[in-house]
Amino acid sequence: MERTRPMAPCPKHMHHGPCGGVRADLSCEVSPVRCPFTDLDAPVAWSGGDPADRPEPPLLTRARTRPVVLTDLTIAPFDAKGLAAVVGTLDGTCDGLLVGEHQGRPDFPPALMTSLVRDAGSAPWITLTCRDRNRVVLEQELAALAETGAAGVFCATGDGRAPGVRPEVTQVFDLDGTQLTGMAAAAGLPVAVPEAPDAPPRRLRAGRLREKQRAGAQFAILNHVGSAYRLADFVASARAAGVTIPLVAGVAVYTDARSAAVLQNFPGLHLDDERVAAVVGAADPVAAGVAEAVAEARRLLGIDGVVGVNLSGLASAHGPAAGAEIKAAIGRELIGGPT
Repeated sequence: MERTRPMAPCPKHMHHGPCGGVRADLSCEVSPVRCPFTDLDAPVAWSGGDPADRPEPPLLTRARTRPVVLTDLTIAPFDAKGLAAVVGTLDGTCDGLLVGEHQGRPDFPPALMTSLVRDAGSAPWITLTCRDRNRVVLEQELAALAETGAAGVFCATGDGRAPGVRPEVTQVFDLDGTQLTGMAAAAGLPVAVPEAPDAPPRRLRAGRLREKQRAGAQFAILNHVGSAYRLADFVASARAAGVTIPLVAGVAVYTDARSAAVLQNFPGLHLDDERVAAVVGAADPVAAGVAEAVAEARRLLGIDGVVGVNLSGLASAHGPAAGAEIKAAIGRELIGGPT
C-alpha cells in the first residue's frame, strides 16, 4: 500500500512536507529526528480545493518574450534610506526584487517593505513564512500586501532558527508553505513558491511542487543545484509529474569566501565547489564572480521550462551597496539596463 501520510509528527507541524531543510542524513533542521516525510512513497496531496482565478503577473507576461531576472534584495535591517539606495542601484537591471525574510535578521513588516520598495521604483515580491506568525497574522499580512500593491507573494514554510538565534522567541509554524499558498491565492494575490531540487529526499520534490501548483502557485523559484544537468533532470521529473507552471532558477552570486559560505551552509542549497574556489581564488574575484553568475544563468536559461533566474545571496562581504553593484552588473549582462 502506498504511503502518503507521515507516521510521526513534523517538528515544523507541516502537512505538506518535506521542507527544504532536510539534511543529508535525513534529519530535520530544527530537531534531531528523522524527517517524517522522507519515508513516503508520494507527497501529501493538496485537498484545499481549486485556486481562485487571478490575472497573470506582469513578470510572467514579460517572460513570454524574454528571460526575466529577479534579484534578492539584500539590505541592512530597518534601514529605509539604505533600501532606497540599493533599489536605485538595481534600477533597470532586473524585473523585480525578491524581499526575503531571514531567521536571524528581522526587518520591517511585509506591508511596509512593499511600500518602501515600490516608492523606490521597483516591483516587490514579498516573502511570507510561517515561522513567526500564526494563521490570523498571516491572513492580515496577505490582506495588507493586496492593499499596498505587492507584485506578488513568495509563500514558504520558512527555515527554522539556527541554534542560539533568539532562543526566547517561539517558532509558530501554524501552517506550511503549501497551505499559505492556498490562502494567498484565495486572497487574489500572485503567488510564487520555492522548491529545493537537490534537497533530500529528491524523489518527492517534483510531486511536492505539483501540489503547490494545485494550491495556487503561478511559478516556482528553485534553490541552487550542483549543476545544470541536475536541474534539467528535476525539470523533466516535474513536467512528468504534472507541473506546468514556469520555473525560475536560482543563480548563486558570490565574490568572496563569506558570500559563498552563506549559500553553502544553507540547507537544501548546493553549489559547485570547484567553481566557488575558482572565483574566490581569482586575481579579480568580483569580475570572476560576475562572469560565473552570468555563465551559470545562461546555462540554466537553456533548459526548457526555465523562464528566468533569481540572483541570490549576499554577493559581497563588503556590504549591501557593494552587493547591489555586483548584482546590477550581472543583470545588465542578462537583460540590459543602465550602464
